Amino acid sequence: MEQTTPPRLDLAQFSAKVRQIKEEIARVVVGHNQAVDLLIAAILADGHVLLEGVPGVAKTLLARLTARLIDARFSRIQFTPDLMPSDVLGTTVFNMKTSEFDFHEGPIFANMVLVDEINRAPAKTQAALFEVMEERQVSIDGVTHRMAEPYTIIATQNPVEQEGTYKLPEAQLDRFMFKIVMGYPTLDEEKAILQRHQANARLTKLDNIAPIISKDELLALRDTMRSVLVDDSLMGYIAQIVQQTRTSKAVFLGASPRAAVAMLQTSKAIALINGRDFVTPDDIKIVAPAVLDHRIIITAEAEMQGYTASKIVATLINNVEVPK
Repeated sequence: MEQTTPPRLDLAQFSAKVRQIKEEIARVVVGHNQAVDLLIAAILADGHVLLEGVPGVAKTLLARLTARLIDARFSRIQFTPDLMPSDVLGTTVFNMKTSEFDFHEGPIFANMVLVDEINRAPAKTQAALFEVMEERQVSIDGVTHRMAEPYTIIATQNPVEQEGTYKLPEAQLDRFMFKIVMGYPTLDEEKAILQRHQANARLTKLDNIAPIISKDELLALRDTMRSVLVDDSLMGYIAQIVQQTRTSKAVFLGASPRAAVAMLQTSKAIALINGRDFVTPDDIKIVAPAVLDHRIIITAEAEMQGYTASKIVATLINNVEVPK
């Protein structure tokens, strides 16, 4: 009996859409190419993203721009110390005309939600996002309200300023598929930024940018990901990397199984972004740091020796033999 090989994917339409999105982002945001690829990969993999960086490196701009390129319902929530859970989720209000309680949706009810400075709100408000991030629903007054597909939260936070901020709990960090660190631009990129501002006419306003893909197209692209080939040896490679975080003496809290699933899904998205219908070890190496850095807690001894989560994750990844 002849063995039939699965049909190869036609990636022409997919590649064209991704290329358009990246070109449109490049018109507004200078540099951050890897951050852009990771952000697109997380959205394709149906995950949430935490953008971390010092003020002024275009975190909010990148999040707003990416959301605008998808023709979907968008909302922005500015987290502040006095923000209450009802300000985010919504609340029930008594209707005098009908003598019934009506539910008024909060800004969390959208397809693409930008949560700006998520660490500015107290733990009670941060915890309001737990259910919606994992189960795509909120329960208010005993009633469950489902979110529409697609649904992605892009949150930003400043890692430097600690006054008036509240550290995100590990349970919430684990719900973010990626933590993408946006650093300073290179010298050439900084020159390009200055040149764009000098030639003011070249600056592109977000209001003038048209969406590239619709909600239905995004969902179709997600369906395409299911057909991406992943060899069994690569699944073992992912599992070994995650296991390393649980056995290392420098790590107090290792990565969860959710991290392994995130690594699998996002490596498939990276493969598609690079025009392939199969995953390679390099795809896994690209996504692994963004998946693991925020999920592990290093020991006090390792921290005292000058190690960071990023350095330890890089070492653990290198310790695992790459499948041939």
